[in-house]
Amino acid sequence: MANKSHAVVWLEKELEYRQRGAELIAGVDEAGCGPLAGPVVAAAVILPAVSFTTSDFLTGLQDSKKLSEKKRELLFEVITHRCLYGIGIASAAEIDALNIRQADYLAMQRAVMDLPFQPDVLLVDAWHLSFWSKKQEGIPQGDAKIRSIAAASIVAKVTRDRILLALDALYPAYGFAQHKGYPTKAHYAAIHEYGICKEHRKSFLKSVLTERSESS
Repeated sequence: MANKSHAVVWLEKELEYRQRGAELIAGVDEAGCGPLAGPVVAAAVILPAVSFTTSDFLTGLQDSKKLSEKKRELLFEVITHRCLYGIGIASAAEIDALNIRQADYLAMQRAVMDLPFQPDVLLVDAWHLSFWSKKQEGIPQGDAKIRSIAAASIVAKVTRDRILLALDALYPAYGFAQHKGYPTKAHYAAIHEYGICKEHRKSFLKSVLTERSESS
């Protein structure tokens, strides 16, 4: 058995469900709840059967936040070539219309629906997804404990980062390529100088928008 001192190397949860007869077990996670701009992105990943006997092809798998950008990109390519996966996106406009929690939920629903096969079980990072009528389990800090959730966290994070890189080309004044839409000093400075673009989450920037309105 793998050394548990390394954060995400475990398959016990997936194995537990396989022993109960489940064949397709999907880990679900999201990226992008906190930024001021861009979508929230979710992913669902089903590990292949071979990973339950050998996991060498996922060597180094961890929660995406604990990996370098280079390592995330490498693992993204492995996961998307060797695993079944689905991606769901909720836009900045949907975040403003629904609130971030509901938009996050919507992105996860879309990710699960995007899978090529319906899973038997969902393992979700801390959430309970009410749209799902079959077996599921919400696992606090699941991206740091469960391999399929960790894989989903990487797919979601890399997908979202690539979206922000594309947005940087459309809106170069904001520095999306550097901060990926997160609330950095440079990002706030750009908003104060240039205002907001359509990819900003107005519901996250109410105080800034009020400030600008009062000063104009």
